[in-house]
Amino acid sequence: MARVSVEIKDHIAHVRLTRGDKMNALDQAMFDGIIEAGESLMDNDDVRVVVLSGEGKSFCAGLDVMSFAALAGQDPVARIMPRTHGNANDAQQVAMVWRKLKVPVIAALQGVAFGGGCQLALGADIRIAAPDTKLAVMEMKWGLIPDMGGMTLLPHLVRSDVLRRLTYTAAPVEAEQALAWGLITEIAEDPLAAAMDLAEEIAGKSPSAVQAAKALIGYAEEHLDDEDAVLLEESRAQADLIGKPHQMEVIAANIQKRKPVFK
Repeated sequence: MARVSVEIKDHIAHVRLTRGDKMNALDQAMFDGIIEAGESLMDNDDVRVVVLSGEGKSFCAGLDVMSFAALAGQDPVARIMPRTHGNANDAQQVAMVWRKLKVPVIAALQGVAFGGGCQLALGADIRIAAPDTKLAVMEMKWGLIPDMGGMTLLPHLVRSDVLRRLTYTAAPVEAEQALAWGLITEIAEDPLAAAMDLAEEIAGKSPSAVQAAKALIGYAEEHLDDEDAVLLEESRAQADLIGKPHQMEVIAANIQKRKPVFK
């Protein structure tokens, strides 16, 4: 896959942006590579967790400046309105593909996560950032709005006033402030190592329960005003787990004081 590598080991898929010399900036080849990487994992039952990272000094600096010229020469309606990936266009799928995966995704951030790079990180379930990381909803700098899934993802993470401040100003946010506002989950000196450790922990849990949990959380977020529906879905998901092989193996492993082995 152009500009992206995928390595699968011990049920963990490490997806790495490999354009470090350009701060992993997003051009069409990077868009295509990220989408291909995410979609390649959709039906891989060996994968239980994904770690998303960027090589070099930064996670992702956002849209490659040279790409603006290419975009300017196209019909914007024809370019961005078609739904090429279910409910998303290709730019939106760069972030949304990670939410659509049935397994958890952990993003390891360093340097900058600006614009499209920030929205890419928001597509992950969990974001671990180095202390010097800066994040920005950068599109307003170029007279644009966030259009890579940001307006689907951000309202679940930050207050409305914070979302508006980030969007209106395009101002970069330091890691500590990003943590306080809910943009990131935690800060670590070595975010990739921390992400891998967390991925290993999650990979050791019941795969069916973890996947059910991700699906249920997503359902609950989409039905915040429908308590009846969420309670019913919670019960349905639980009924699908009780007494099944993975749950029985967890019980046996707890009783025998050993690590569970899932088939």
